[in-house]
Amino acid sequence: MRSSSFIPSRRLPSSHAMQPWLLAILVAAARWMARKMAERRNRNALLELSDGQLKDIGLSRGQTESDVHVYSRY
Repeated sequence: MRSSSFIPSRRLPSSHAMQPWLLAILVAAARWMARKMAERRNRNALLELSDGQLKDIGLSRGQTESDVHVYSRY
């Protein structure tokens, strides 16, 4: 008859316990990146407009180049 020796395993912290906060960080980072990309798209779109077109929407060239006024087309 074979004798079997049983070695109890220690319970290691489950990776499932760490996932909620890790997922929250990843989601926040993805949202931040998406927001920054949208701001850059909007700024580039404004820089392509002529001075007359900017005047039509109530902006000046100086406002489009500053971070004080962030135009959003969404």
